[in-house]
Amino acid sequence: MRLSVDNLACRRSGRRIFSNLAFALGPGDALAVTGRNGAGKSSLLAILTGRLRPEAGRITVTDVGEASLPECLHAVGHRDGLKSSMTAGENLLFARDLLGAPRLTPHDALERLGLGHAHDLPVAYLSAGQRRRVALARLLVCARPLWLLDEPTAALDAGSQAILAALMDGHRAGGGLVIAATHQTLDLPGAAELRIERCAAGAAPEVPEPEEWA
Repeated sequence: MRLSVDNLACRRSGRRIFSNLAFALGPGDALAVTGRNGAGKSSLLAILTGRLRPEAGRITVTDVGEASLPECLHAVGHRDGLKSSMTAGENLLFARDLLGAPRLTPHDALERLGLGHAHDLPVAYLSAGQRRRVALARLLVCARPLWLLDEPTAALDAGSQAILAALMDGHRAGGGLVIAATHQTLDLPGAAELRIERCAAGAAPEVPEPEEWA
């Protein structure tokens, strides 16, 4: 999979958040998206998932056949997106059935995150760090080439961060792509960095008229 972003701009609640963002990623590449709070890191990920339309710019994805960009990605937001009344295994089974392209079983995915013992426990009983690991286990139950991660190390201890780093390394070694929005230093060897500087009020740069979003 190859992903290209050109001249991307975002406006929310009537205000320009960022403009003129551009980057290109190919198999095995990683991008760390940085910037202060409110700069637009999460908004960029929302645009890539299709939940938010850009004000301007173009997103192009190639080498994925007939699949659209949302069909090629996993997204783990800063909120875990888990159903508290369901067990860890049930949450992952639902994700696998919803997303398709099954890979690991829920139990095997949890084992990879050091949580095999939590398979039958309701998520409501788990700690914040354990919930985060369940959310990250979704990356393993379905095979998708692009991982979008919003503050992926939030609530993770050092050991869990090392597990996450190994998972990202393995994904990239298989030709996968990783885009991670973060305030912290991530263990992503060779990753490019995209620092977003939020447009100042009243001083937003000019951008072209919105183009068709590819």
